Amino acid sequence: MSPSRPSGGGRRTAADRLTDELRRDVLTGTLGPGEPLREEDLARATGHSRHTVRTALARLVAEHLAVAAPYRGVRVTSFDDAAVVALQQLRGALECEAVRLLGEHHGATWPEHVLAPVRTAITAMARCEAADWPAVAAAHAEVHRRLVAAAGGARITEEHARLDSEMLLLLVHVRPAYSLGELVDEHVRYLEEVQRDGPDAVRRHLDHATRAILGARSRTS
Repeated sequence: MSPSRPSGGGRRTAADRLTDELRRDVLTGTLGPGEPLREEDLARATGHSRHTVRTALARLVAEHLAVAAPYRGVRVTSFDDAAVVALQQLRGALECEAVRLLGEHHGATWPEHVLAPVRTAITAMARCEAADWPAVAAAHAEVHRRLVAAAGGARITEEHARLDSEMLLLLVHVRPAYSLGELVDEHVRYLEEVQRDGPDAVRRHLDHATRAILGARSRTS
C-alpha cells in the first residue's frame, strides 16, 4: 500500500497532482517534521502557480499533515507528547466501538468473511521490506483500517479514516523499537485477543503502542 492517496476520481487538476506529490513527500519523511512549506518556493520548484500551491497546502492543513500559523506560514506537522496521547485516545475510542459492535454481532468467534480481510492485511505487512518503514507504517494502518471497516459502522469507519494521515505521519516520523517480525506477530495475537476480550484488548494494544511511540520519541529527542 502506498502512503499517497489520490484526491478523488474524475479529471485530476494541477492542485490534485501537487497535493498528492506533497502528501507523498510528507508521508515518506522526505519533508520532515516542522519543515516550512513556503508558497513562493514551492511554486518556483514545481512550476505551479501560487494559487495551485495555496490550494494544495490548504488541503494538507485540512488533513492535519501541515499546520498554518500566523507569521510562521505553513509547516509540516510535528507532534509533542500530548498530541501523541490525544491522537491515540481518539483512535482508541473509535476502534473500541468497532470491536464492541463486532462482538455484539458475532460473539467471541468471528466469521471468516470478517477475519479474512484483516488477515490478508497482516500478511501484506509481513511481506514489506523491513527497511522501508513508511511502507510498513502504511501496511500497519491498513490492518487497523480493515478491522474497523469489518464492524460495518459507516460513521465510525469514516471518522477513523480521517485519522489515517495523522497516524501515518506520526509513525513515519517516529519509528518504535519494533522489528517487522515482532510487529506482525503482535497483530496476529491482537486479532485473536480482540475476539476474546473485545475493547479491553484494544485498550491494551494501544496503551502498549503509545508507550512505544513515546519511548521512541524520547530516544530521538
